[in-house]
Order: sequence, then structure tokens, then C-alpha cells
Amino acid sequence: MNKDIREKPAQDFIYGTWPVMEAIKASKEFEKVLIQHGLRNEVIKEVIFELKKLDIPYQFVPIEKLNRVTRKNHQGIIAYLSPVTFSKIEHVLPGIFEKGEDPFLIVLDKITDVRNFGAILRTASCTGVHAVVIPAKGTALLNSDTVKSSAGAIYTLPICRSENLKDTLDYLKNSGLKILAATEKGDNIYYDEQLTGPVALIMGSEGEGVSPEYLKRSDILVKIPMVGTIDSLNVSVAAGVMLYEIFRQRNQ
Repeated sequence: MNKDIREKPAQDFIYGTWPVMEAIKASKEFEKVLIQHGLRNEVIKEVIFELKKLDIPYQFVPIEKLNRVTRKNHQGIIAYLSPVTFSKIEHVLPGIFEKGEDPFLIVLDKITDVRNFGAILRTASCTGVHAVVIPAKGTALLNSDTVKSSAGAIYTLPICRSENLKDTLDYLKNSGLKILAATEKGDNIYYDEQLTGPVALIMGSEGEGVSPEYLKRSDILVKIPMVGTIDSLNVSVAAGVMLYEIFRQRNQ
């Protein structure tokens, strides 16, 4: 079979109103749910009620988007399953302090490439990161590709999903963490800053960088020096540089 026309593995999603409802009742972990625009039957209303109650991200999309995922009878709803159980940072952070450790977190803003996402998780696990914070929307799917590129690290770290990243950053600041953003707008080179103590590192996408509203909430803005004509590093490489400098300073 030509690999270019091979179907996408089906284990990452389920489709159809009753299969999705049964998965909700079985407490399956969802990445997100796509619902056809204008669909308002009673079963869909019940599904949406359950999604809201459980804080499962969902969005209304054109039927064409659903058809691109599968040409089978999806009945206007497709649910992506997650290989991990999501945590809440409000539950994770107190436990880190209780163990007498300085929290070391990484916040990923609009990292949509699954291989970059997985590679960052792998480095985070190797450098002693306590938890990874991601937005509920606009982030890479946690699927089999993510698991593979993370070399299993996805199972070793709490993945904390945030419905409002601005509120989460405010919570982290109020909890005593320094918010550190890696950005070309930084005034100082990363290794000249004191990066010990409780810290949360924000990494943004290669195209857009860290969002302005998150830069405003950051205590420290740092840049990675570069020469040549390329104006940015691959985000997983940049994350590796930053994580290992924090790791180095924490273990001096």
C-alpha cells in the first residue's frame, strides 16, 4: 500500500453521538470534541451538557472539517481521546511545596506540532520539571505521535490543562513562582539571569512566540543569543537550552 494514502490510525478518536456519550459515561479522557455547526438534537444537547460539566474542551466546526477526519458516519461529532489523564495545576502545585521542593514548571503557549511537543516533554522529564501546563485550546494533540516523540516521558509528567492561561499564570505568580519567558524581546541573555527558586518557563510557538498577554505577566524576559541569518531556533531546541540552564543553576 502506498504510505501516502494510508488511513490515519483510528485509535486517537471516536465518532458518533452514542459512542461519544458512552465514552463520557466510562470516564474516558478527552483531548477535545468537535461538533458540527447547527447540530441541536437532544442527544447532542446532552453530550454538550456533560462536556461542560466535566470541563472537556469542545468546539463547533463546519461539517467539512469533520469529513476530513473521517468519511464514516460520524453523525456530526468526533471526540479525540487523550493517552494521559489531565491534572489541574491547583492540585499539583501544593504537593510540590509540601515535599519541600522549589516548583519547576514549563508552560507551552500555542505549541501545535506534536513532535516538538513530545520532544519538549522528553527534555522536561530529563531536567526535573515537575509539571507541564498547556492551554485547553490551540495546542498539539496528545496522540500516538506525541507519545513516540516523547519517548514515554508523557507518562512521567503531570500534564495540566488550563481553560484560561492568564488566570493560571496569575495563580502561579500569587503562589510565589517567577514567570520566565523566552522571547526575542528579552533584554538579557538567559544565562545572565538568576533562574533558581520556584519558576515557570513559558515557551511560545516558532511563528508567533509567547503571546503578548503572557509577556505582560512575566517577571523575566530572556533571549537566546544567535548568529547567522536564521532568526529563530526550533522551539524544542530552544526549550532544551532553557530547561538545561535552569537545571544547571538549580543543581550548582
